[in-house]
Amino acid sequence: MTDAPLLNVVELSVSELSNALKRAIEDGFDHVRVRGELGKVSYHSNGHIYFDLKDDRACIAGVIWRSAAPRIKLKLETGLEVVATGRITTYQARSQYQLVVETLEPAGLGALMALLEERKKKLATEGLFDEARKQLLPFLPNVIGVITSPTGAVIRDILHRLSDRFPRHVLVWPVRVQGDTSAGEVANAIRGFNAIPEGSRIPRPDLLIVARGGGSLEDLWSFNEEIVVRAAAESIIPLISAVGHETDITLIDFASDRRAPTPTAAAEIAVPVRAELIGQVGTLGARQLASWQRGIDQRRKELRALSRGLPTAERLFEARRQRLDSLAERLPQALRSSAHQHERRYARIAARMSPQALHAHLRIERSRLRVASERGLVAFRSLVERRRDRYVALAFAQRASAAFERHFSRLDERIERADRLLEAYSYQSVLKRGFALVRDDRGAPLHSAAAVSGGMRLDLEFADGRVGAIAEGAGVPKPPRPPRARRRRGGSDEGQGNLFG
Repeated sequence: MTDAPLLNVVELSVSELSNALKRAIEDGFDHVRVRGELGKVSYHSNGHIYFDLKDDRACIAGVIWRSAAPRIKLKLETGLEVVATGRITTYQARSQYQLVVETLEPAGLGALMALLEERKKKLATEGLFDEARKQLLPFLPNVIGVITSPTGAVIRDILHRLSDRFPRHVLVWPVRVQGDTSAGEVANAIRGFNAIPEGSRIPRPDLLIVARGGGSLEDLWSFNEEIVVRAAAESIIPLISAVGHETDITLIDFASDRRAPTPTAAAEIAVPVRAELIGQVGTLGARQLASWQRGIDQRRKELRALSRGLPTAERLFEARRQRLDSLAERLPQALRSSAHQHERRYARIAARMSPQALHAHLRIERSRLRVASERGLVAFRSLVERRRDRYVALAFAQRASAAFERHFSRLDERIERADRLLEAYSYQSVLKRGFALVRDDRGAPLHSAAAVSGGMRLDLEFADGRVGAIAEGAGVPKPPRPPRARRRRGGSDEGQGNLFG
């Protein structure tokens, strides 16, 4: 009888039972917040993250889907205590329930500090905090870029402090300084300011200030993220970090070029006090003027002492002025003389450019040779007369003198024969006998009538000048003249004649 009621129970399949359990669990635990220690952590290649969440008495499987993984800023490691927020669901293939995590954060301040120290060591090992990477801040930047929230008191404090000390042009890049998207916005702002080109419509800042007011470690956690620290270390523009109060330390402070304890202090570091600069410049200017005046007075005294031993300027320039006047008077005459010399030189050169000039030059050289021979004879005679007292043999000297005279006579005869021969072979002598030299329009001589064509321009040179001419017809060689019959003496021109009468 006890088995009868059991027969009325509805029979379910495995899938139906699993679905019923899935609905019951998901409806009852659709939003849970669980604290525990991470056990085995596995990053899958498809982007999902699988892990175990446990305490000292139980363990539950957890999963972070690929869509939610970018919101997890922590690097999940075994032993890290976290607080996970999500929902409970079942995995029907293995009859296993698991926690689907939507958000995950460190549990407690101790976990955050441990994570902060670990990240600090990692970034320091990469050299992002080295002093050699840090840049010098500009003494007086023209443009200052401020990365902060536009609605907080930080930007007002910075602008007010800059206005009091030294007003500068300020560019504000508005970002969230707290929350999930804060780190990405700050990093993008730093890289955005560095990406502004020189000479663009928006001026490129000379100095950057990353500022935020005070808060807890969780509130300032965005400035401990790797993306912000790396952007600060990569910044080409010098960067001042002013996050939190003086006791608050974030990782961006180590990567920046200068840390300010407060945002107001960052403004004080960025620019000097204008009134103090004006006072310093005035003091330095007065000292420079006094030093310059003392130097001038000292040089004036030295100059006066030295000028007593020096001649006056008038005495120094008297001789030079007189010489200048003399040269100025001689200059026109020298110019005319130079022009006359160049004119004569030009005339001489022009005269050389003709056959008559060549003949004249030949006559001059012939005359010079004769003069030289006469001078040589005279010199030789003079030498003989001077040496006559040395040599006893007077007859030898006389014979030598006669030999030289004969030698020079033969040279004169050879020169005269050469002159007559040159004159006989010259084509100008032929022209004087009634002939003419025929040249074409290019000046080349023509040697035969066949070289002449109709209408050709000719140049005819006679003994007393040149005449231009134009040929009427082509040149035809003249046929040879037949030999004339020899006339017999005393006989008739007709017939051969009779030998026998």
